Amino acid sequence: MDKLTIIYITLAAITALLLALFQYLYKSKLKSNLKYVLTALRAISIFGILLLLINPKFESYTYFDEKPTLVVAVDNSESVSYLKQGKNAKDVVKALNNNSELKERFNIQAYSFGKSVNTLDTLNFNERQSNLALALKQFGEVYANQTAPIIILSDGNQTYGSDYSYIAKGVKQPIYPVILGDSTVYSDLSIKQLNVNRYVYLKNKFPVEIIANYSGNETINTELKIWSGNSVVFRKSLQFNALKSSEIISTALIANSVGVKTYRVELVALDNEKNKVNNVKNFGVEVIDQKTNIALVYDRLHPDLGALKKAIESNEQRSVSILKPKDVINKINDFQLVILYQPNNNFNSILKEIKEQKINTFIISGATTNWNLLNQSQTYFKQTISNQTENFQPSLNRNYGTFIVENLDFNTFPPLKSEFGTLEISVPHETLLYRSVNGIKTEDILLATFEADGTKHAILSGEDIWRWRAQSFINTNSFNGFDEFINKLVQYLSSNKKRKRINIDYKSFYNGNDDVIISAQYFNKNFEFDTSASLSIVLKNKDDDSIREVPLLLNNGNYTVDLSGINAGLYDFTIKHNSESVTASGSFQILEYNVEQQFLNADITKLKTIAETSNGSAYFPSQIDEMISTLISDNRYKTIQKGTKNIVPLIDWKYLLGLIALSLFIEWFIRKYNGLI
Repeated sequence: MDKLTIIYITLAAITALLLALFQYLYKSKLKSNLKYVLTALRAISIFGILLLLINPKFESYTYFDEKPTLVVAVDNSESVSYLKQGKNAKDVVKALNNNSELKERFNIQAYSFGKSVNTLDTLNFNERQSNLALALKQFGEVYANQTAPIIILSDGNQTYGSDYSYIAKGVKQPIYPVILGDSTVYSDLSIKQLNVNRYVYLKNKFPVEIIANYSGNETINTELKIWSGNSVVFRKSLQFNALKSSEIISTALIANSVGVKTYRVELVALDNEKNKVNNVKNFGVEVIDQKTNIALVYDRLHPDLGALKKAIESNEQRSVSILKPKDVINKINDFQLVILYQPNNNFNSILKEIKEQKINTFIISGATTNWNLLNQSQTYFKQTISNQTENFQPSLNRNYGTFIVENLDFNTFPPLKSEFGTLEISVPHETLLYRSVNGIKTEDILLATFEADGTKHAILSGEDIWRWRAQSFINTNSFNGFDEFINKLVQYLSSNKKRKRINIDYKSFYNGNDDVIISAQYFNKNFEFDTSASLSIVLKNKDDDSIREVPLLLNNGNYTVDLSGINAGLYDFTIKHNSESVTASGSFQILEYNVEQQFLNADITKLKTIAETSNGSAYFPSQIDEMISTLISDNRYKTIQKGTKNIVPLIDWKYLLGLIALSLFIEWFIRKYNGLI
């Protein structure tokens, strides 16, 4: 409480007393001692009211001891089990949890990590991928304002995510790696990396690039083979030594038939090689007989053109040609889809040709679009012309059902510039994105699709879509989300297949460690998305004829099933409605590959590096007692006494109000009883 407040309270007390004395003692007719009681009651009432007006604030302090946090993170991936370090990891965790001195000194928080980070429950070492970088990043963020040394139990062999040695530099906590793995160096051959395109074209040659590694000191000879079924389609002799530990092998294979083709790359193992699993790697390609050709027609240069081309061609099955209106007329039949970017008077001829040839279109409008021309050239839609522009943000229609759309967090996307006014579509259509103004969703169309006269069309009312691609990268560190969204739209528009009541989304093949997630949408007879449907997938393994049935769960507007972890092989599947005769079928292949079994040793060098850069230390499981002693004796990890300051205003003290009311009541009662009122 400051000095000025004390002065105010003192003045309030003097004022209250003077007013009470003036009323009951100065020229008062009361002769008994009753006047002193009434004076005291009146002084209390006035002083209480003045205190409420001054409203002084009182401070109180609460002190408590805060122990530092000890973060224990255990690698729960298959590589730990493969290196036979599972027991060592469990013994270290048990030793940390059972040490009374350590528990008295720290609040121990235990986690496990694979592809994601979880609170430690049980260790089974069955995670198919490990992401140590994600674990370090999350610990650095959660414990940024605390004293929280981090113990990492891992072999250091990360198979997913960013480089953890780089992420560790941003973590402001000491890191203590407990190295799970053998430090002995063995002679070992491995296929470090394999680069190949996912899609290839019939009768074309496709490149294959293989990086073969050798760790050892002796000069050795081996042979690299590429198998297709039981036939060797490529072979090359290799020689390695202490100075030459790696070689890049490039070749080209020919695609002879349509469909998914699988190959096996093999490095012939050494006689004394300990790990032979990393000598073999499978890969697959999907052979297609044609490419989807798309014309992107423009008359005004804009960053949107490059963004659309990049997004569409991220799928190797598609090719985009950026053309002027006059250049596309004579070869319009070469394209399965024509994208018209901000049509103006120069598009008059091509609009007529599109109407005559019944070609699918995707129209993107903007500030320079000639809406008079577009309104007159077709009867499907009409834009109110205002000759003014406005910025509109997207809002996803979760009930959109023409194809499966993932939510890209559209609410964070920058606005598009468009003609101010309503866009009306006169044929049956579905709105994919609504316009949003200042965070308020409207029913006006921003992006919609429709079918008419045997053709498919989409219209996007806005330019600057390149900003969406950039924002998608900012949100997820990848362009994939936006590119897949555009490609699904292009896939729908470039195909003339009839609409189905069950739409499915899946890949033709998956690598062994990929997430195998199949999505589906179900529509009722009116083609309205049904959120109450009961769907299941019947999965058949073609190698052993085993069959399993799994229900699909509704998740973010789609029915999904996660089949990750199933055995490698060929699979046929059917998604069916459990009470109606509506089905959709497909097939895929799981390639045999376990990335967690590609390592022979722990990455000791990298783990020691992150310990040194963070002012921590690296240990082996046999040194756990030494690590515990170091943690207990380190003066950086002392218990800190902290205080909490509470400021309480007097007006919140309800007893004062009660005291004022009580004193006024007693004063009134005494005066009434004695006939003074």
